[in-house]
Amino acid sequence: MRIVVLGGAGFIGKKLVEKLLNRGQISLNGRPTETIDQVVVFDKSKAIGLPDDERLEILEGDICDSNTITTLLGDQTDLIFHLAAVVSGEAEKNFDLGMSVNLKASMQILEHCRYIKRAPVLVFASSCAAYGIELSHLIRDDTAPSPQSSYGTQKVMVDLLINDYSRRGFIDGRALRLPTIAVRPGKPNAATTSFISSIIREPLQGQRANCPVSADTKVWILSPQKVTDNFIHAAHIPAQAFKTNRVVNLPGLTVTIKDMVDTLGAVAGQKAVQLIDWEPDAFLQSIVLTFPREFETKRALALGFHGDPSLKSIVESFVEQEL
Repeated sequence: MRIVVLGGAGFIGKKLVEKLLNRGQISLNGRPTETIDQVVVFDKSKAIGLPDDERLEILEGDICDSNTITTLLGDQTDLIFHLAAVVSGEAEKNFDLGMSVNLKASMQILEHCRYIKRAPVLVFASSCAAYGIELSHLIRDDTAPSPQSSYGTQKVMVDLLINDYSRRGFIDGRALRLPTIAVRPGKPNAATTSFISSIIREPLQGQRANCPVSADTKVWILSPQKVTDNFIHAAHIPAQAFKTNRVVNLPGLTVTIKDMVDTLGAVAGQKAVQLIDWEPDAFLQSIVLTFPREFETKRALALGFHGDPSLKSIVESFVEQEL
C-alpha cells in the first residue's frame, strides 16, 4: 500500500507518519488490513525528525503546482491524508494565499484523483471554524456551517467538494472537522488558536505566555494523540457507514481558559500559572470568539471516533511525551 501525507512536515503530520510506520499495516474502507509498503511525506519544507525507515520517502515542493501534485500522487496511491493548509490567522491576513493553498490546491488534488483509474481514500483535515453562529448554540451533526472567517469558508468549500467527488466515485473521501489541537509541541504558529497550547506549553518549560482572551472563554480541544488515532480510524471506516455525508465533527472537550489554567496549576504548581500574562488582542478575539464551543458528536461516536477522557490527561500526556 502506498500512502501520501500532504503537509507531513507539521507536528501532526509527523506524529501520524510515525504511527503508520510503527503499525506497519492499515485497513482501508473496512477491508482486511494490508501491509504499508511506502509512506510519502510531502510539504513545502523538508520534514525533520522522522525515523530512518526504508518505507519512508520525504519530498518537498509547492502544493499549488499542478504538475507537482500529478507526479506526487501518480496513479498508484491508495490513501491520501490531506493536512496541508494555511492556518487561520494567516488565511485571514492574506486572502490570496489562503485561497491558493486551502481551496485551489485542494481542488487540484481532487481533480487529479478524478482522472486516474482508482478512487483513493482521502482523509481531509477540516475544522470547527466551519461554524460561526451564535455562541450560545449547541453544534449538532445536522447544524449547517456558517463560517465567519476566510479559513473556515475555505474548509467548508473543500468539505462540500469531498462529498460530491465521493458521490460520483472519483474519491472515497472523509472530511474530519477538528477541534483545536492542544497541547501542540514546538513554537507558536500563525493560527489564531495558537495561544491555547502556549498557555500550557510555555509555562511548563519556565517561559512566559500571553492569553489574549478572557478566562471564561470556552474552547473545544482534542489532543494530538487522539487526532492522529482518529485520522487512521477514518480511513478504516466502510464508505457506506457515512451514507450521504462524508463530513464528521470529531469528539472534543469543551473547557474554559480558566479550566486550562487550573489544570496547569494542578500539574505544575502556581509558579507555572504566574508565567501567564493576560493581554487582550482584538484581532485574535475577532476570529476566536466566533468559533463555537459546544458540540454534540453522536455521529462521530457511533462511527467509532474517540475524544480525550479529561483535560488533565491531555496535559499529563504532553508532559510525558514531549517534555
